[in-house]
Amino acid sequence: MYYLGRMAHPYVLHYAPDNASLPVRLVLEELGVAYRTRLVDRASEAQRKPEYLAVNPTGLIPALETPYGVVSETAAILLWLADRHGALFPATADPARGERLRWLFFASNTLHAELRRLFYARLYVGGDEDDQSLLRRYSCAAISGHLQLLDTAMPDGHDPDILDWYLAAMLRWCALYPQDFDHSWFDLQQYPALQSMALRIEARDSTHAAQTAEGLGPTPFTAPRAPEPPEGSAL
Repeated sequence: MYYLGRMAHPYVLHYAPDNASLPVRLVLEELGVAYRTRLVDRASEAQRKPEYLAVNPTGLIPALETPYGVVSETAAILLWLADRHGALFPATADPARGERLRWLFFASNTLHAELRRLFYARLYVGGDEDDQSLLRRYSCAAISGHLQLLDTAMPDGHDPDILDWYLAAMLRWCALYPQDFDHSWFDLQQYPALQSMALRIEARDSTHAAQTAEGLGPTPFTAPRAPEPPEGSAL
C-alpha cells in the first residue's frame, strides 16, 4: 500500500533497481539523510497500477515522498534535495550555479531523453524492427555527441555534486541497455573527464550502499554488469 501520511523517515523513495531512481538513491546516501524505499515492481507493471499512479500520476519512476509532498522527475528530485539540504550543488547566490544548472538540465532534457528513445524505441516508432533499428542508430550518434559536450564541460577535479551522480548512472546505462543491443558504439575511454568523474563516484560510500541495495556489481559505472538486485527487476 502506497501512502502519503506521516512518515517515520523524512523520505520514501519509490524505486526500481537500476532505473532513474538510482541517482536519487545515491544522493540520499551521500547526504546521509534517513529514508526508506518502496519497490515499484516493473515485472508486474506496478508503475501503471492505481496505487502508484496515486503517488505519481505520470507513472514514471522515481517519486520521492517528502514531508512537503511528492516530488517526481529525477533532476527535479536531485535539485530539490540539494537545495533543501544545502549541499551537493552550488547555492542560489553562487556564481557557479548557472553553469551547473545549464548542464543539469541538458543531462535531463537532452541526454536522458535520448536514452529513453534508445531503450524504448518501440514506444516512439511502433513495432517495425527496421524503424526501431534506425531510431536506435540515430540515438547512439546523438548520445555520443551529448557525452562529448559534457566531457568538455566537466570541471577538473571538482567536488562531486548531483550532476555527477546523475551522469554516472547514465554512463552505466549506455553500456548495458537495451540488453538485446550491440553496445560497441559506447566506449567510456572516449570521454576522459567523464571517466575520471565516474571513477571518483565509484569509490564513495554512497555508491557502495547502492551496490548492495540494487546488486550493481563491483564497478557499476566504469565497467558495469547487469544488475542482480535482491528485490524487483530493472526491466
